[in-house]
Amino acid sequence: MSGGSYNYLCSALDLEDLLSKRYDLDEMSTRLAGLGYAQDAARETEELLLLLRQWEIRAETRLRRLTDVWKAVEWWDSNDSGEKRVDEALAKYRGDHDDAGAPRA
Repeated sequence: MSGGSYNYLCSALDLEDLLSKRYDLDEMSTRLAGLGYAQDAARETEELLLLLRQWEIRAETRLRRLTDVWKAVEWWDSNDSGEKRVDEALAKYRGDHDDAGAPRA
């Protein structure tokens, strides 16, 4: 049998693949360091893992901020809601209203 020790990390083609293989990236970094490649390949693998973690935190923060806006537009386009709901969601997103929907002073 060949390959597969790191869930075919070598076959990752895009960000989605890498995000699903974070554990394997960490294991690969450790293995490369153990083989004496800590100054180059292991370090770059670890840096890639760090970048993925940073990106994930930033993306999740933006996701939480945008969810209500996306939902309002999606529901408007599906005729489940109207433009008023989009305006309200955008005002909340922009900080024009507090969490209860009241305008900020």
